[in-house]
Amino acid sequence: MSNDELVLSDLSMPDAPAAWRSFSDQVMGGISQEQVTVEEIDRKRCVRLRGEVRLENRGGFVQVALPLESQGGPLDARGYTGVRLLVWGNGEEYRLHLRTTDCRRPQQYYWAPFVAEARWQAVDLPFVAFQPKGLDAPLDAGALTRLGVVAYGRPFYADVAMARVALY
Repeated sequence: MSNDELVLSDLSMPDAPAAWRSFSDQVMGGISQEQVTVEEIDRKRCVRLRGEVRLENRGGFVQVALPLESQGGPLDARGYTGVRLLVWGNGEEYRLHLRTTDCRRPQQYYWAPFVAEARWQAVDLPFVAFQPKGLDAPLDAGALTRLGVVAYGRPFYADVAMARVALY
């Protein structure tokens, strides 16, 4: 395992690109609504996901996602232990979703829960903590294609922000 971090997103630099993309259960007929902004919270520049998670029409999620593929293909994270988030929130439980080349359908991913407290905190999510959804294959850290922070599965108001995401 590596002793170094590999930074995937760090918005502390004023000109750092915000490659994050948002979507909700509206892609499948739900009515949850999301809003994603790049802003400053407690002197930290971050990407912030807010929205109302609703369960009507078989819905139930809002998400902000970071693509991990490059021109060379999927991200190979086998030399790392997991994902470290510098996160702020409203005290609710969220999920970190990882997609790999094994995830061929939208409902396939690997997930691990975390709580985003109302203060900046580092959250470490080891790869061994990720559970498969919709697949039998274990997580292949050598084939990561996307990372998503998701408010999921119950009606609530989501408010979560990430200033930095890295592999550790």
